[in-house]
Amino acid sequence: MQAFVTGGAGFIGSHLCERLVSRGYDVVAIDNFDPFYDPALKRANLAALADDPRFRLVEVDIRDPEGLAAAVVGAGVTSADVIVHLAARAGVRPSLEQPVEYSRTNLDGTTAVRELARRVGCRRFVFGSSSSVYGNNPKVPFAETDPVDHPISPYAATKRGGELICHTYHHLHGFSIVCLRFFTVYGPRQRPDLAIHKFARLMSEGRPVPLFGDGTMERDYTYIDDILQGVVAAVELTSRSDPIFEIVNLGESRTTTTADLIHLIARELGVEPVIDRLPEQPGDVRRTFADITRARKLLGYDPRVPVEEGLPRFVDWFRQQYATR
Repeated sequence: MQAFVTGGAGFIGSHLCERLVSRGYDVVAIDNFDPFYDPALKRANLAALADDPRFRLVEVDIRDPEGLAAAVVGAGVTSADVIVHLAARAGVRPSLEQPVEYSRTNLDGTTAVRELARRVGCRRFVFGSSSSVYGNNPKVPFAETDPVDHPISPYAATKRGGELICHTYHHLHGFSIVCLRFFTVYGPRQRPDLAIHKFARLMSEGRPVPLFGDGTMERDYTYIDDILQGVVAAVELTSRSDPIFEIVNLGESRTTTTADLIHLIARELGVEPVIDRLPEQPGDVRRTFADITRARKLLGYDPRVPVEEGLPRFVDWFRQQYATR
């Protein structure tokens, strides 16, 4: 079996490449090493796969449809059994400042990847969406049947748009597609701009931690191992003989406030956090909370790493990383 993973050098993507290789897949990672954060970190993410004959890396920007197709074919790849599309311009707050870039990557780039799938004869597709599509949903936990017509950031809007593009390809071309709405993924290799990694770095340096609002915002923090369980199951689900289209939440199905998160990280680091209290930010939702009933039914999804267990794992990795710099 051969799998393409776009965004394959990123946080989730690099872990997924390793997991698929370990399960016997030949994996092609597609990444442009965008400078949104240090490309050297992304290259380090793939170090364990560098000499594996089942793995290859194609460096290309998904926003360039012709270049994307040429690069893949030029690398000697002419077919794929499944594509997992994780490449995206990420982050809610930056999307308020660069909405055009988010549209180009998350909408135009997503369409280009769908066209690549058609070109290489691949009809199985897994799309990395986001819990941000729910906006400030008053109902909790969030279920896939809830309305998602009122996103509150350009990032959220592009992720919902990506889901709609997926449905179009399912309808017109018979793609078998699973859209996965990720809920605040964390763990080793997490992007340095995301809350857990950023807070840990600031605390370890004795610098203030920004707290937007009163600390009562809630997030459904989901450990990377649990996310991988769901993604691999989604890859397998697309192998059904009849084309399917499914949207599925992947979360831990419990919430942690920002104030409690800061306390938990500080306890693991053995420090007293300094808090910089700031106003709430536009585009930030009040809470995320996944209903995972559908994930359990369709994917056999069974998250097992609560935040009290996942954070110590992350801090162990964090200390090892920063000890070598």
